[in-house]
Amino acid sequence: MDYGQPVRFGVFITPVATEQPLELAKIADDLGFDVLGVQDHPYQRRFSDTWTLLSAMVMRTDRITVFPDVANLPLRAPAMLAKAAATLNILSGGRVELGLGAGGFWDGIKAYGGPVRTPGESVSAIEEAIQVIRLLWSGQHGIRFDGKFYPLAGAHSGPIPQTPIGIWIGGYKPRMLSVIGRLADGWVPSLGYLKPPDLREGNRRIDEAATAAGRDPRAIRRVLNAGFVDAKTLVSLVVDDGMDTFLVAEDPDEMRAFAKEVAPRVREEVEAHRSRRAD
Repeated sequence: MDYGQPVRFGVFITPVATEQPLELAKIADDLGFDVLGVQDHPYQRRFSDTWTLLSAMVMRTDRITVFPDVANLPLRAPAMLAKAAATLNILSGGRVELGLGAGGFWDGIKAYGGPVRTPGESVSAIEEAIQVIRLLWSGQHGIRFDGKFYPLAGAHSGPIPQTPIGIWIGGYKPRMLSVIGRLADGWVPSLGYLKPPDLREGNRRIDEAATAAGRDPRAIRRVLNAGFVDAKTLVSLVVDDGMDTFLVAEDPDEMRAFAKEVAPRVREEVEAHRSRRAD
């Protein structure tokens, strides 16, 4: 189940309201990591706002891509998420992707004035949100969208992203996986919530939905919040389970060791495996 995507590595950063996340972002950038993911739980009192932090991160770094891992949709209107992501895309020279999550910590969301949704409503809302966001990146004027959760009534889109922005969805259930296959650009599960056999099954469902919608499953990114795992496991997660991007934990010493020893070995072994398969 190897989709042939380049193997990428990133760091999952906790948005504590100190300078630490910015320092970690700079370390990750200097070490050559590809992406930074920042969780989005606004109701946590010790956390900074994720979008503000992502903006500060791209100003402190030179090449690394950032994304919310994943944006809390019930507390962030998709039209405004579209504008925020497009703005950051322009300011960073294209170094942003958009992770979306349906919610989940409903007591915290309710405490912040957000809606409490059933699982079915959550999937429907994220499906609408994907469509709304893409409309707000389209450059069209007077956009109307007859949504149950996120209607648009003559909206003017803009700014238009400088480069294409991927919409990556965090989700696990069959209906959400179907939405990813039909509409999204990436899947963002977490190791711990799922084990490798679950990843294979999730990818199978995504592929099935993508194929039915006339899409190429190989174009969908598979981004795993992995923590620190050994090189052998990471190689297997690529060639057997279909994942292509791995976010490790934020410990600076372990980040340095991973970038120096583990990441090059994984890339080398994956390329060797792909070469043998091509022969």
